[in-house]
Amino acid sequence: MALFDEAWMTRFAEIWNGDDELTGALGAIGFNSTIGYGVPDEDSPRGVLVVENGKVAHAGAWNGEALNWDIRASEEQWQKWMAKPPGMMGLGTAFTTGKLKFVVGDYGAMLKDPGMAKPFIRTFHLMGQV
Repeated sequence: MALFDEAWMTRFAEIWNGDDELTGALGAIGFNSTIGYGVPDEDSPRGVLVVENGKVAHAGAWNGEALNWDIRASEEQWQKWMAKPPGMMGLGTAFTTGKLKFVVGDYGAMLKDPGMAKPFIRTFHLMGQV
């Protein structure tokens, strides 16, 4: 599996949907979003998750879907986070130094909302299980 390809995203969705901590937290806030994942030097994200009420309804290669979030980091950085998931400080530093980029989406607003910030950090833990 290549990072964020169809198979990778499908497996990530299975792990996501099987994680009550994540789906419960996102379901409690009625989280609905289309999230793209990729690397900064590419024109578009590689993979996409469509999340409805906290659970992934669709996962796969990005196919032109309109995105609420488009999250980018280098492949090397993604691999580091998958091996050792970051905390809030690590993500904040990554964002301010440009290692984590939001092509679409408001990182600052997400950080200020504990209902979104904690689940976002949880996704990095889950990525390491793919």
